[in-house]
Amino acid sequence: MTESLTNSDAEVRHYDDRLTNEDLAPLREQRWGSYNFFAFWMSDVHSVGGYVTAGSLFALGLAAWQVLVALLIGITIVYWLCNLVARPSQATGTPYPVISRVAFGVLGANIPAIIRGLIAVAWYGIQTYLASASLVVVALKLWPGLAPYAEVDEYGFVGLSLLGWAAFLAMWVAQAAVFWNGMEAIRKFIDFCGPAVYVVMFLLAGYLVLQAGWGAIDLNLVEVSITGWAAVPVMLTAIALVVSYFSGPMLNYGDFARYGRTFAAVKRGNFLGLPINFLAFALLVVITTAATMPVFGELITDPVETVARLDNTYAVVLGALTFMIATVGINIVANFVSPAFDFSNVAPQRISWRAGGMIAAVGSVLITPWNLYSSPDVIHYTLDTLGAFIGPLYGVLIADYYLVKRRDVVVDDLYTLRPDGTYHYRGGYNPAAIAATAVGATVAMLVVLLGSSDAAAFSWFIGAGLAFAVHMAVSRRAPQAAGRS
Repeated sequence: MTESLTNSDAEVRHYDDRLTNEDLAPLREQRWGSYNFFAFWMSDVHSVGGYVTAGSLFALGLAAWQVLVALLIGITIVYWLCNLVARPSQATGTPYPVISRVAFGVLGANIPAIIRGLIAVAWYGIQTYLASASLVVVALKLWPGLAPYAEVDEYGFVGLSLLGWAAFLAMWVAQAAVFWNGMEAIRKFIDFCGPAVYVVMFLLAGYLVLQAGWGAIDLNLVEVSITGWAAVPVMLTAIALVVSYFSGPMLNYGDFARYGRTFAAVKRGNFLGLPINFLAFALLVVITTAATMPVFGELITDPVETVARLDNTYAVVLGALTFMIATVGINIVANFVSPAFDFSNVAPQRISWRAGGMIAAVGSVLITPWNLYSSPDVIHYTLDTLGAFIGPLYGVLIADYYLVKRRDVVVDDLYTLRPDGTYHYRGGYNPAAIAATAVGATVAMLVVLLGSSDAAAFSWFIGAGLAFAVHMAVSRRAPQAAGRS
């Protein structure tokens, strides 16, 4: 099976204005190496959201080693799935919404682009809120007199305190400034973010272990209540939640893989950044969280709250600022870049890459994201819902590229509205891909709304698997356009 691409830079192209702009066109230079992708995943993993999510899994009633096994299996699945979605974008130099035209049609690709863009808006708001919580901690430590303004009941609006609003808007502006400087600035930022938070996490874990004494630390964060075969379904739920947590950046990973010098470089970066890095991160999370019990007398799963309990002002400020920077890193790479490309894809000549990102930024305020990540139950429900929509898009993309088109892509035809274009289908839309997405998303969402919480955790897998199967079945009955070289 070979890649077959038609993308001759020497020829004068006649790309349709409705389908292209400078940001959506195929890259002429691909410069990212393995470290850049390793740093991407470090920024994605090393966030307050990642810490809280990992910590919540250790509180399922399983033994610590069982949770670690589940986390490692889950992240290995993410690694494998990311490699699959990375290949078409790296090979063609195109972002996620453009490579989606292969399956959905040159106009139909707006459907997955808008869905992914709206989901990114939700995540962007959530991560901005989590980062702003670190800023609130710093503000209260430096200026204790601000405490009344941190009370929602006294000075609050739509569920967030006045100080919380100030911190949220400050983070909103800071992230927009980094994004506005372009992908090269973003690359340099994420190259710094991931390693920086590791330094602080090691220092925090070391400090707490010294305070508690290793013998006082129990790596089982709660009393082990699930043993034997009863642990298997709970471990499977933990695996599913890991995949759901990463399902957003995994779907549009092509937005970054397109910059890879080679596919081998992308895979090496993914391996270092996912299975290896995530296992180390999970161990740090459980050691740090476990040490909070003997040191502070209670289990604390939020790293910002843990840092806030320290009795050294400088340590609190350094720790909180580092977690804030790390969360900004994941937010920019996972939830700013994606909608920038996705919304630009809808109207390339009217919406630039920067304009698409700013649309997402404005939307992230309107959804009041602090209400979407307020408790473990709400966190899991949010992940399940997002997974129900992201899964089908992934399933269709992979089924179409690898099995229907057999990795045969005509790059120039991704940018033409000519009726004889390879990806014109029916008026620019591929009914098979759209139908498969609708079926997968509907069934997965019904499971989330009507099924048990255990079943809902598998919404991504249900949506992806069903959409994959439906797309394959419909495509075989009504053969779709195949790439030609």
